[in-house]
Amino acid sequence: MTAPSAPSAPPAFPGGPGLFRLDPAVAHLNHGSYGAVPVPVQEAQEAFRAQAHADPDAFFSAVPERLAGARERIAARLGTDPDGLALISNATEGANLALDAIPLAEGDEVLVTDHGYGTVVAAAARRARVTTVALDPRLPDEDAVRETVLAALTPRTKVALLDHVSSPTARLIAGPRLLAELSARGITTVVDGAHTPGMLAEPVAAGADFWFGNLHKWGYAPSGTALLAVAPAHRARVRSLAPSWQDHHGFPRSVEYRATADYTGWLAAPEGLDLIERLGAAEVRAHNSALAAYGAELLARIPGLTLLPHTPGLALRSLLLPPGTAETQDAAVAMREELAAKLRIRVLVWPRPGGGGIRVCGQIYNRAEEYERLAAALPAFLG
Repeated sequence: MTAPSAPSAPPAFPGGPGLFRLDPAVAHLNHGSYGAVPVPVQEAQEAFRAQAHADPDAFFSAVPERLAGARERIAARLGTDPDGLALISNATEGANLALDAIPLAEGDEVLVTDHGYGTVVAAAARRARVTTVALDPRLPDEDAVRETVLAALTPRTKVALLDHVSSPTARLIAGPRLLAELSARGITTVVDGAHTPGMLAEPVAAGADFWFGNLHKWGYAPSGTALLAVAPAHRARVRSLAPSWQDHHGFPRSVEYRATADYTGWLAAPEGLDLIERLGAAEVRAHNSALAAYGAELLARIPGLTLLPHTPGLALRSLLLPPGTAETQDAAVAMREELAAKLRIRVLVWPRPGGGGIRVCGQIYNRAEEYERLAAALPAFLG
């Protein structure tokens, strides 16, 4: 039998690596965890910091209005309502704000999946009983995911807290059909869209009661920049986690204002989305998706690795590792750090009984040879 031919390497994105200050000796194949800030966005944030240092009184007194202006620019890029959108720090904060705004009675349950982000799931567990749906990462398609989630509902299910795109397994969970069916059953939907701004053409989940997502991953914003979108029926109940001098304005200004804080990343955030548009948003998405697919196809040629089903167009791909590899959290972290120390390659390794998983991402600063280097070296790290 003839061995399958090697996949074709996508061409480099013109000027992509030059837009970042990343260490060129490291293969940064893990953009989905922390993102990376392009130089023009760094410079925009530095300019805002210079203004704050030059005249703090003038800078901070103008912050609420300037945040509103930044939010309007962001909303226009994402195709959503600026009055229903608030700048926040990260997805975990978004989960807490959303869950605090949902009336939960004794005995109410929050449905989550075993693909959910740890601190987001923990936010639900602080407030109500949590029912966890086990989603086999090998489920073939979105319909299979939807059916599994719906089958886990109980008469006590009040809220469904679901990933828009799952972080470890790189697939769509909170699709439009699932959200519509949950809404029809009277269930409040909270969607973790940590990965969608900058990666999906329509990043805010239509039909969700609450959605939150990071701009500092795929949206090229400074670290600590995220969004919370709230449907009109729920906005009056959203309160800041700490009292705000903007409380009398209600959502979203009451949530955005934190008195004396560093707002420069939020003010610079629109520059990241503007940069994506200048580069060609469709071209960036297509390139990143093709590059992640190329890396995953190379890894899938390694004996023992299994390519997982994925949602087309995403800029991240996951594979299952063989039994005995990364089966616990400690083992997954150890493998991740060993790859970084010995090979200077950054990837996500996630734990799973019976064999964990590995995720690679594609970004305009990546090169095909970085994935080839990982594929050549990875067999020596497998259990």
